[in-house]
Amino acid sequence: MILPDTIAACAEAVLRTADATEKTTLSRACVQKWRDTPDMPIGTAKPPLQPARPAEPELLSPRDVPRRRPGTPAGRIALLHAIAHIELNAVDLHWDVIARFTHIPMPRGFYDDWVRAADEESKHFGLLNARLSAYGSHYGALPAHAGMWRAAEDTANDLEARLAVVPMVLEARGLDVTPGMITLFEKAGDDDSVAALKTIYAEEVGHVAYGSKWFHYLCGRHEKDPKPAFHHLVKTYFHGPLKPPFNDEKRAEAGLPLDFYWPLAEEA
Repeated sequence: MILPDTIAACAEAVLRTADATEKTTLSRACVQKWRDTPDMPIGTAKPPLQPARPAEPELLSPRDVPRRRPGTPAGRIALLHAIAHIELNAVDLHWDVIARFTHIPMPRGFYDDWVRAADEESKHFGLLNARLSAYGSHYGALPAHAGMWRAAEDTANDLEARLAVVPMVLEARGLDVTPGMITLFEKAGDDDSVAALKTIYAEEVGHVAYGSKWFHYLCGRHEKDPKPAFHHLVKTYFHGPLKPPFNDEKRAEAGLPLDFYWPLAEEA
């Protein structure tokens, strides 16, 4: 596999790859090249506004995605499929933040963090697709949520907004809901899915933390108070209220204080 010579071009290549398995394989190869090449240039890219997507799954409005009882095998397949869809979108989101904002000078550690996040999301997709296969299914077998990329489009011109909305709101929500999903698969005796979800849960804390770290970095650069800046950006770019219950412990571990998100939920 011949890979681009800059990490931004690698990111664009991933974004322009439609097949899910090819996308995640390319993603992990680009990560390895970055790690093996200490002087790899950042470069520039022209990422698409929307990433390439496979022909399946069919993408539907959230209200049109069929609901299935989670306590049944069909419900567990649907849940695994929904999470796999989220993880595949997360692969693109993390490469997009690398490709889209190269005009903003950032330390190399910024790229280290998001390359690692993209690698972990690629791994997560593989874990979930393997679980779908064990259930006799695969990614693309069911309809999926069409609105996953809206936050990326809305924040395409604002790195601070991207960090506030994607890792600090959307990925933080994963910290709230994943423990319940783990419990559901534990009750079903599906130890392999439990192990996959526990891996995802542990590593998603880091992704939220990267968002918080670099959001605070940019606020410091521009002499902004991070808390009101976060509140303003979420109100501007995030569509819908922040809904409790929140996993306050894991959010704190990821660098999200209570007074960042609770006021937004109370206002709603």
